[in-house]
Amino acid sequence: MWDIKDKICLITGATSGIGKETALAITSMGALVAITYRNEQKAEETKNYIYKKTGKTIEPYFCDFSSFDSIRNFTKNFLQNHDKLHVLINNAGIFETKFLTTTDGIETNFAINHLAPFLLTNLLTDTIIKSSPARIINVASEAHKGAKMNFEDLEMKNKFSGFAAYGQSKLANILFTKQLAIKLENTGITVNCLHPGIVRTNIFSKMSKLSIALFRLIMISPIKGAETPVYLACSDLISNFNGEYFKNKKINKPDPAAENRETAEKLWEISMDYIKSKNK
Repeated sequence: MWDIKDKICLITGATSGIGKETALAITSMGALVAITYRNEQKAEETKNYIYKKTGKTIEPYFCDFSSFDSIRNFTKNFLQNHDKLHVLINNAGIFETKFLTTTDGIETNFAINHLAPFLLTNLLTDTIIKSSPARIINVASEAHKGAKMNFEDLEMKNKFSGFAAYGQSKLANILFTKQLAIKLENTGITVNCLHPGIVRTNIFSKMSKLSIALFRLIMISPIKGAETPVYLACSDLISNFNGEYFKNKKINKPDPAAENRETAEKLWEISMDYIKSKNK
């Protein structure tokens, strides 16, 4: 019987939006929650916000997802304090409309939305396995639909589109989920992903004013957007599902491109090459 109480949970990008409300909900259910942050002031505000609501404290850790070194340093710090991790929610993400690169020289959408959680999860996998039963939850998006993995130019250096780059990164989230679920079969770890809805968060801030105005017509609150990740983290029913894509707390069928086993395997190998090449 799965019970979130006293489970150690890590939520990335949880100083605002969906992550913040997910952290609040899970903390209120008795979990021991750690979050990552880039802005220390926002981390303190989030910590105080959750304490006022629940009377419980969370653990904030600095981690810049645009830097592989920062992710590695964070992991070391986290593991110095914890020898178990029962729930990992890869929530941090970005939507960059212009071609920009991270400190590692990698296109921002691909690096932060896919390679960062790929690296973090791989660094924490042994600890998660030792904590079994445990769960890994990846926040994807319906934006993956119609996208494809452009293996000839994954960073879209030749012809960049913010929407295409974001869509590809969200497709990568689902492919990663499905491949990791296969690799962790029979370990007691479930790996699932989700579309939270079109949520009123800062992720859309760099879109055009017209696009933002149109999206506002269908946007939902961060509290509503947190419902599915909270469900995947807390529901006993999820123990029976692995490698699935959820929407509104129900299994949904993703785009066929997200279920291509060969594509998932190829992406895994290329992603591994990326993180290894920057570890020298």
